[in-house]
Parts: sequence; structure tokens; C-alpha cells
Amino acid sequence: MFSSTTASSSAARGFGSPGPADTAAKQQEEYDFQHVQSQPPPSSYMRTTGRPLGTAMRIGTASAYQQPEGTARPMTSNRAAGYSASGVRPKTQAQGGMQLATVQEKLRGGVLEAKKEPTAEERFRQLENDCHTLVEESAMLNQQGRLTDALQKAKDAVKKERHLCRQREAHNLADQINVDLTYSVLFNLANQQQACGQYPDALTTYTNIVKNKQYPQSGRLRVNMGNIYYAQQKYPTAIKMYRMALDQIPNTGKEIRYKILRNIGHAFFRMGQFSDAIDAYENIMQGNPDFQTGFNLLLCYFALGDKDKLKQGFTRLLSIQQEGLEEEDEEDLEDLNDAGREDHVPSDDPLKEEIKKRKREAFKYIANAAKLTAPQIERPPLGFDWVCEVLKAQGFPGIASEMEIAKASYFLRRKEFDQAIDALKAFEKKDPSLMARTATNLSFIYFLESDYNQAEKYADLAVKANRYNARALVNKGNCLFLCEEYERAKELFLEAIGVEADCVEAIYNLGLVNKSIERYHEALQAFEKLNSILPKHPDVLYQLGDLCHRIGHPSKAVEWFSLLVSPKTRPTDPEILARLGQLFASMDDEAQAYHYYMEAYRYWPTNLDVIAYLGVHFVKQEAYENAIQFFERAAQIEGGNSRWRLMVASCYRRMGHNEQALKIYEDIHRESPDDIECLRYLLTLLRDLGLDHEEYAVKLRKLERMQQEGGTAAAPPTHAEPAPAPLSRHTDSSLRDSTERGVAYGREESTMSGQQGVDPRPLYEEEGPVPQDRPGGRRLQASNRAEDDDWGDDELGDDLLPL
Repeated sequence: MFSSTTASSSAARGFGSPGPADTAAKQQEEYDFQHVQSQPPPSSYMRTTGRPLGTAMRIGTASAYQQPEGTARPMTSNRAAGYSASGVRPKTQAQGGMQLATVQEKLRGGVLEAKKEPTAEERFRQLENDCHTLVEESAMLNQQGRLTDALQKAKDAVKKERHLCRQREAHNLADQINVDLTYSVLFNLANQQQACGQYPDALTTYTNIVKNKQYPQSGRLRVNMGNIYYAQQKYPTAIKMYRMALDQIPNTGKEIRYKILRNIGHAFFRMGQFSDAIDAYENIMQGNPDFQTGFNLLLCYFALGDKDKLKQGFTRLLSIQQEGLEEEDEEDLEDLNDAGREDHVPSDDPLKEEIKKRKREAFKYIANAAKLTAPQIERPPLGFDWVCEVLKAQGFPGIASEMEIAKASYFLRRKEFDQAIDALKAFEKKDPSLMARTATNLSFIYFLESDYNQAEKYADLAVKANRYNARALVNKGNCLFLCEEYERAKELFLEAIGVEADCVEAIYNLGLVNKSIERYHEALQAFEKLNSILPKHPDVLYQLGDLCHRIGHPSKAVEWFSLLVSPKTRPTDPEILARLGQLFASMDDEAQAYHYYMEAYRYWPTNLDVIAYLGVHFVKQEAYENAIQFFERAAQIEGGNSRWRLMVASCYRRMGHNEQALKIYEDIHRESPDDIECLRYLLTLLRDLGLDHEEYAVKLRKLERMQQEGGTAAAPPTHAEPAPAPLSRHTDSSLRDSTERGVAYGREESTMSGQQGVDPRPLYEEEGPVPQDRPGGRRLQASNRAEDDDWGDDELGDDLLPL
């Protein structure tokens, strides 16, 4: 067989020059090449063996390549030289010979060599790579907000690293343990535990790290431990940790030291130790000032009430120079100069975006500091004027304009409308963008003062200046709503929602517009959306309950009103409690109705509708003593209405106390001699008692004759149930207390005549006809005598209830 060296030499000489092996074979058997044209000579691989040949696609086994006793004719190819069916370039003779020699050497051993087993060092290296991968995946999951998965990856990394350490110790390679890898996986685990709120576990992990002397930089982790104690409101321990970390930070790390000092100041501020916090903040302002620290320092001065320090601190805050702002202004000028060129492509690189972000943060701190300082240093408006002058002098004219608007808002909160209007009107000749904002505020002020013409004027100015101002659109829609142009107002509210999807004023007013035009389902959709934005807001809950009641869903209305009187909302609203009682009464749930009416009476004992229901309820239960108490309370509240005392007298009649009933009838007749209804009941009672009643009979005939002739006597009031009136547009036009809503609604739906189980017959007895005098002097008596009166067996009606 060919060795690799023989194959190489053969390939170098070419197939035209036979080698030593070919010569030996030729001596054994002459090979006839006449029938082979342009074919390479067969190699030893293709020589025949002593066994029968297999198919052309099968390679013989190792035993088949033993030297045969007689050499057979070698197998030839059935394809032309240099041709490949797959289009692959054919190999050269040298390449083919080398491959065949390699195969023969492998076959000489009997089997192919197996893949080598990885060494221990390779396995350890792979485990280290797996640990690094898990740590990186954990950090990425944390950035994506998947904290639970990040924590699990961190735990897996710790387990794998411990397994790696055990394996190295088992191979007596403990000196090769990667300390940095151990630090990395433990630090990542502590971070993930802290992010998940597992503070005790995180503190334990951090403690194990900082106590290990192999980690010289682990002292910085005490800042993380301090942050955990700060989150747990253990401020003294947090300060201790911050100071321990500060001791281990070299003086070269000034930026880190100042950040730790800021944390110490925050902790002192939370503890109310403003003097210590001021010391920490002032050290930072002297070494590395920043806007956040300057603002916090102002808060400390504000808490101590030091006006002079407030002025100094505000001036120092304005003097802070932020890196990159000057370069940004120059770049903006260059962009303006290059904007006219056609090949100019405006772009914001990440550095410019970061500078803009810092600038916005700086303006936010300055604006908040100005609003905090202005009302304190001087009496308004002098404080606002001083702040505006300092802002303009320091190069912040935009914030100075903001303070002018803040001054107007300050007057507005104190209900000093004239000064607020003067402050806002000063912007009419200034920047158009500021004019749009001031016009919106002016429109709102005039709307509150009921000057709707001026409100509409400034609303038009605000909309014209900025069509995408949602609040200006709302103000304009409110003006149209008051003019009863509901469709146009609805369009403006929808446009405001399109500009600002979470504009709660526009959504609320849209619901009111739909409610005013009796599109209750659309109004319900609007208030349901608003409830998703402002969950459990009292005004929204009331509107939802009222709409469900109007469309005929009392059970759903009960759910909304129950949320409204929940402990965390308005549990003492008497009108909503009465509304719930009325709903339960309409659903034949007398127990719940009585409960809510009693709660309403407890919080508002002067509501006549609630008193009437409770009085009738006790009469139905034949608890006349309790009913008398409620009717007497109603008589005290509405003294000019005699019907309440008539009900009291009727209760005494049912109890059998006719003398007390007679006294009440006589008192009513004495106070209102023209009350024909009281006179009839008095005459009936006197007749039943067998007392003299001629005088009252004459008065009754006279009053009835005057009534028939169109006299001044009042006719007996009818007791038909009034139709419920809708809530007025004025009542619905603004957010107001639910008690006011209940007052508007109570008189229209709290009458008891529509309740189930109440007999429509009157509460008091039917009197007989008045005796008439005959010409002969004999008096005709009533057909039914007093002893035949079964008035006490009648069921209760509601005809005596007030309209």
C-alpha cells in the first residue's frame, strides 16, 4: 500500500512514470492498456482482493485488502477523465493519492480514530463562558423590566460558578479559581435581589462580598447597602453605610464622593435634620455644583424659613454653568446658517440629545425654584417681580415669562381675579405662544365670573393661536354648551380628545353634552372611559350611576352608587344614600331601602323626602309612636304645611288617642280657618265622638259653597305622583359636590306613591256627607254612623305625603 511519501513522489513524477510499486506489479502481470484511452492507472486501492468484489458503490473491509495469492484485474472507471456529474472540479492526482493514502493508514488500524475527549481545562473554560453568558442575560432582562427572569438567571449563574469551583478543587486546581468571576456573579445576584425588593437577601449577599478581603474595591458596595436602608426608611443606618463607603473612596474619585455626599444630605432631609442636610449640600455646591443639589438646598432653606438664604441660594442656582450648553448654542447658529442649503440634513447625535435633556432638567429645577422662592421672600407681587428681574438678568427670559403666568395663577388661586386678569393681559403684546396660553387662562377666568362673551372672545383667540390646544378647545366648547349649541360643543370636545386623548375635562363635558341631548348610551361610554383614567372619582361615579338609572338598569346603578358611598370615597353623602334607598325600594328590597334611608336621615335629618318615607314605613309596620316622631320633625321643618300635623293626628287616631287627635285638628283649624281639608277631618272626629259639631258643619258648608263659586278657599291638593324632571343644564355644567346633585334630584324621585306594597287609599278616614238642614228643621244624618267606622283597619296609603 502507498504511504504518504510514496504518493507524493508518484504525484510529482506523474502517472506517465511508474514508481517502484507499479514496476513490481507489472512483473507479476502485464496490464493491457490498449482498451483504456486517456485513463489514469489504477491505484493500489482499486486492486482486487482474494474475495469476491462488491458493488461499485461499496468499500471493502480492512480484511479484504490483504495481499491475494493471485492478482486479479483492477476495477476501471466508467467515466471519462476530468468529468464530474455534480459540476465539482475533479481533484488532481496528487490530491487523490494523498487522500487514499490517509484512508489506507486509518483502515490499517481496523477502525477510524474516535474524537478526543475534552481536557479538564477546556471544561473549566466552557463553564466560565457559561457563567459570563448567564450574567449578561440577567443584566439584559433587568433592562427589559423582566425582573423575575433576571433574578432566576442570576441564581443560575451563581450555581454554575459554585459547580466550577468544586470541580477545580476536585482536580487540585484551587489556586486557579477565578475570583473576579465569583465577584461578578455575586454582585449581579445582589443587584437583582435589590431590584425585586428582596432587601434582606440583597443585604446578606452584599455583606458576604464586602467581608471578603479578596475584593479590595468591594467597599463601594456599601453605597448600595445604604440605598436599601434608605428605601426601608432606616435613615441612620443608611447614613452610616454612606460614610463607610465615603471613607474607602480615594480623593481622586471626587465625582463619586460628591454623589455619596448628596445621598447623605437626602437622608438628613428625610429625618428632618435640615442643618446637617444644608452642610452636606453646601459642600457639594462649593466643589461640584449641580441643579438638583441647588434645588434641594433651597428646600432646606424654605423649611427653615430663612428668606435671606433663599435669595442667596436662588442666585447661586442660576449661576451654575452646565457643560455643553454654550457649544449647543453655537451649533444651533451653524444649523440656522446651513439650513438654506439643499444638501443640509439636520440631525441630532446622541451627545446633542443628552445636552438637550440636561438643559430641560435644568430649566425644570430653575422654574420650580422660582415658584418656591417668589411667594416667600417678599409679599406678592413683590416677590414675583424680584424673581423675574433676576431671571432676566441671568439670561433666562423664557422662565421669567413662565413666572409672570405663575403670578397670575397665584392670584387666581387666592380668588383675586382682577389682579390675575391684569397680569394675564400684560401678555397681549408679547410672544404669540405666550399669548395663546394667557388667552386660555383669561377665558377660564371670565367663564368662572359668568362673563361668557369675554370667555368666548379669549377662547377664540386661544384656538386661533394654537388649534391643537386641548384646553382652549374645551373652553370654546363650554361657551357653546351654555348657548345650547350642543352639536357644535360636542364636535369641539371630540376634537380636544383627538388632540389630547387623556384630556379629562373634554371627556367629562362630552358625557354631559350627550346626557343633555338624551344620548345616554354615548354618555355612558364617555364616563366609563373617564372612569378608567380617574378610577373611583366621585363625580364620575355619580354620573355613571345616574345614567344607568335613566336607561333602566337599577341594579347597575346600585353598584355605581355603592362605590360612591364606599369608605374611601364619600360614605357620608346623604343624598346618595337616599338615592340608594329609593333604588332598593323600587326593587322591592324594603330592608335595604330602610337601611339606606336611615343612614341618609342620620347624616341629614332635615330631608323631607327621607322623613316622609321613614314615617310611612313605620306606619306600615304599625309602629305609630316612631311614625309620629318623624311627622313631627317634618312639621317643625315645614311649619307652614298643615299636612304633616294631619298625619300626626291620623297616627293618634289609629292608636286610639282621639283626644290628642282632636286637639291637633282644633289647633290647625285655629291657625288656618280656611283649611277645608282639616275642617272635614275635625267634623268627622266630632261626629264619631258624639260631640257638638254644628258650628263646624256650617263653616264647612260655607267654605264648600265659596269653593264652588270660585272663592278664595284652597282646594284639596291632589296626590298624583309628579313626573321626574331631568337634571338642569346648569347643574350639569360643572364639577360639583354630589350633595348638590342630590338636592336637585331628591324632590323629583323620592316620593313614595310609586312604591310597592303601599295601599292607594288615604292615610286618614273618609268622612261622610255633611248634614243638611231641611226646611222643617230636622237634620238629615249621615248614612254610616260613628260606631260603624272601621277606619282603623284600613291599610296605609300615600295620599297625605307632600308634593
